[in-house]
Amino acid sequence: MAERSAAPFDGAHKRERHFVFLWVPAIVVGVLVLGGVTFRTTFQIEKLRQQSVVEATLSVANEKVDRLDKRIIEEDTVVLAVADVAALTSRWLPTAARETPTVRAILVLDAQGPSHDVLAFASQTGGGPEDDAFRRLLVQRIYPDLSLGEPFDELRHLHRVYGGQSYLISYALRTNGPRAYLVVAWHDVPRIVHEIFPRLLLDTAGSSRVNVIDEDGRLIYGLPMRGGDFTVGRRFPTTLYGWRLQVALTSAQELGARVERRKLLEMLMVGLSCAVIVAGMAVVIVAAERERRLSALKSDFVANVSHELKTPLSLVRMFGELLLSGRVASDDKRREYLQIIVTESERLTALIENVLDFAKFERGKSAFDFYEGNVGQAVVRAVDVYRYRAEREGVEVEVSIDPHLPPVMFDEKALELLLMNLLDNALKYAKDGKKVTIDVRAGTSEIAIRVSDKGPGIPPHERRRIFERFVRGKAGTEKQIRGSGIGLALVKHIAESHGGSAWVESEPGQGSTFVTTLPFAKRALEKAVMRSDPLAP
Repeated sequence: MAERSAAPFDGAHKRERHFVFLWVPAIVVGVLVLGGVTFRTTFQIEKLRQQSVVEATLSVANEKVDRLDKRIIEEDTVVLAVADVAALTSRWLPTAARETPTVRAILVLDAQGPSHDVLAFASQTGGGPEDDAFRRLLVQRIYPDLSLGEPFDELRHLHRVYGGQSYLISYALRTNGPRAYLVVAWHDVPRIVHEIFPRLLLDTAGSSRVNVIDEDGRLIYGLPMRGGDFTVGRRFPTTLYGWRLQVALTSAQELGARVERRKLLEMLMVGLSCAVIVAGMAVVIVAAERERRLSALKSDFVANVSHELKTPLSLVRMFGELLLSGRVASDDKRREYLQIIVTESERLTALIENVLDFAKFERGKSAFDFYEGNVGQAVVRAVDVYRYRAEREGVEVEVSIDPHLPPVMFDEKALELLLMNLLDNALKYAKDGKKVTIDVRAGTSEIAIRVSDKGPGIPPHERRRIFERFVRGKAGTEKQIRGSGIGLALVKHIAESHGGSAWVESEPGQGSTFVTTLPFAKRALEKAVMRSDPLAP
């Protein structure tokens, strides 16, 4: 019958383990794969949309750039047709304003002589200081920068900054018999910016925004434009090649903003869903692991308490049977055995009281009887209980109490239990140090009780955990020192229930000092009420 009833339990246990170790990871992997596919699809759609928008924007930019280049080259073609050294002014000026409005002046230079003399000059402005300055600039600084290495018939351009001013020069090499001439057209760049750009680059439909920047990124024409995925820049290929035209489709930016919001929302929802599922799984796994650890700690606690109960009971029984058998000859031995029985009984009583008090704290049913009194007297009484045990184990207990301690609101029984647990802890783990010091001093707003030993000390990673329930230090398990793992948890709970705190100061190999603080009477009740929660896990 027992075997039949155990089979369903084993099957349920196996199914639970199968769910935890197989299905939970499978669900997590599935969620991650689904999230990855969703992210990938979203980014692919976004990439295709961006590509199509960029292609459309680039098409608009190419059209506008080519239109401006074509306009300037058409004017340069007219200049080459009328560039006659003998009749330059009469052939060009009458139609210059209509056919070549951006050409400010035409110059014909001697391409063979070392001085590159200006053989002919015609200007729409009629001449002046600016024209004279340009003639000198052309001969002295611009001419060396022109590409004149090989004879050429095609039209060439130079776009460069001289003296902080941008110049656009169109030039071509012409021959007349044995002589070579250089025809130069000086384009009026400010007029191009202020008159030609608005006519050729403006989008009357409002579907795009355009501006022009120079090689240093300074704005030449138009309004500033925020760079992004839908802004395309294109240099002027032939004429104003030092500048760059930037185009942004208005509709593309609006579409981009909507798609960006939608993409962000989709990514946020998918990410949030994955995070919630993974967090839920993590909580389940952590809770299961915590429950497993708590069960293991409770099992160790039961085993330790059983061992703690068994040892004094065995001694009481053994010495009681010896006394009962009448085989104890001397009165001294009889008194010694009776003293052992009393000591072990007190030890057994203290252990049982510890367990009972701990059970009350666990259920939240602990209650303290606070009254105003002197902490020093309670400390002395607690030390007297353990003084015989300390002397028997060869440990000196030294007590130093400030004679001017202010009154404190405390529960005398709880405080004695706190001190006895700290003394018991010192006698267990630090008796080889042969000395335990108890120091009670008043601070600015609280009384500090310091229990110091000369034991092996506590490693840093154990100092905080040893105040948790059922937790014992590594030294206790390695040296097989008896203990239940609830003594220091009771110390911390009692201290905090009185409005104080408890901690340990220790260095490996240099002993340990357990510190407990209790606030003065005028603040004790208020803090005790606020912090009298059940023992925290």
